[in-house]
Amino acid sequence: MPQRPHRRSVAVVGTGAIVSGSHLSALRAHADRVELVAAVDVDEGRLEAFRQLAGGEVAGYTSMDAMLDAVRPELVLIGTPPSLHREQTTAALKSGAWVLCEKPLCLSLAEYDEIAAAEESSGAYASVVFQHRYGSGAVHARELIAGGRVGAPLVAHCQTTWHRDAAYYAVPWRGRWATEGGGPTMGHGIHQYDLLLHLLGPWAEVRAMAARLVHDTESEDVSTALVRFGSGALATVVNSVLSPDEVSRIRIDCADATIELTHLYGHRNDDWVYTPAPHVAAGYAAAWHPPAADVPSSHAAQLGALLDAYDSGVRPPGSGPDARATLEFAAALYKSAFTGPPVLAGEIGPGDPFYPAMHGDHPDWAPKERA
Repeated sequence: MPQRPHRRSVAVVGTGAIVSGSHLSALRAHADRVELVAAVDVDEGRLEAFRQLAGGEVAGYTSMDAMLDAVRPELVLIGTPPSLHREQTTAALKSGAWVLCEKPLCLSLAEYDEIAAAEESSGAYASVVFQHRYGSGAVHARELIAGGRVGAPLVAHCQTTWHRDAAYYAVPWRGRWATEGGGPTMGHGIHQYDLLLHLLGPWAEVRAMAARLVHDTESEDVSTALVRFGSGALATVVNSVLSPDEVSRIRIDCADATIELTHLYGHRNDDWVYTPAPHVAAGYAAAWHPPAADVPSSHAAQLGALLDAYDSGVRPPGSGPDARATLEFAAALYKSAFTGPPVLAGEIGPGDPFYPAMHGDHPDWAPKERA
C-alpha cells in the first residue's frame, strides 16, 4: 500500500460556530493527515477562544493576507459570511493553497468565474462544502442510479422546509443580496438540491416562483421550482424558512424503485428507504440496501475525499464545473421566479443581469437602502 505524504498544513479563516464545531471536528477526525497551523478572525476575542479550543500551537491572525504570507498553508478552510468568500478564496488560491469553503462558494456566476480563473492560474483547487454528498447512503444511491440498477429516474421531489425567526435575520448580513446572496434558495435549500443534482445529473430547464411572505428581508423567504433534467426526469424543489415542522427530504421515483431520504441537517444509512416496484423480485431488491459501513454525511467525510484528491494530485469533488452547476441552478431559479419564463441550462452568461447578481437588478427585488 503506498505511503501517504506528510500531514497537510491547514489554516482556518473565520472561527465562528461552523468552524469551531464542524470544521474543527473534521480536522480532528483526520489528525493523521492534517495539521492545523493557523487561524484568522477579525474578532480577537473569538480568535483567542478558538485557539484555546483547538489546543496546540495554532498561530492567530486578524489579517488573512498576513497569515498567507507568514504561514503559506497547503489547505485553507473558509467559514466566514458569504460576501467574503470570493475574495478570500481567490487570495488563498493565488498563494498556492487549496480551498474548502462553506456554501455558497460565492454570490454569483460572475464571482464563480473569477474563482475558476484563479484556479487555472495557480494550479490549486477550490471546493464548496456540500457534505450531504459524502455520506455512505448518498454514495450508494448515486451508484445505484448511475448504474441503472433501480431503473430510469422519472419523478423527484426535493424539500427543504425549515424555520427561521426574526432574531435569525437580525444578524446584519442575513437576508441581504450583497452579503448573503439570497434567501433559502442560496443559504438553506442549496444543500438538498445540490444532492438532488448529484444524484440525477445535469438539469436542463427550470420554472420557478419566489416570495417574501413573512420576513422583512431583501431576498425571498420561500421559493419553489419545477425542474426538467437532461435525462427527461421531472422534479419539484421547495426551499422554505417558514415551516414549523422542519424536515429535509428527497424522493426519487425510478422505474424499478422509489428512493427516499428523510432527515434534517445530516443523514445516515438508516435515513434512506428503498421501495421496490410491484414487478421487482424481492431477491433483486435486497441488493439495494445501503452498505454495512455507515458513514454519516459530514464535514469529516468531505474533508477525507478532498485529502484523497490532494494526495493524488487530481481535482477534488465538489469543485469546478460540478460546483458551478449548483450555483447556476440557483441563478436560473431566481431568474425564472423574477422574470416569468423558464430558464435553460447554459442560458445565463456575461451580459445577462442574473450573471453578476442573483436578484438580476429586478426592481421588485433589487437591494434596498438601510439606515
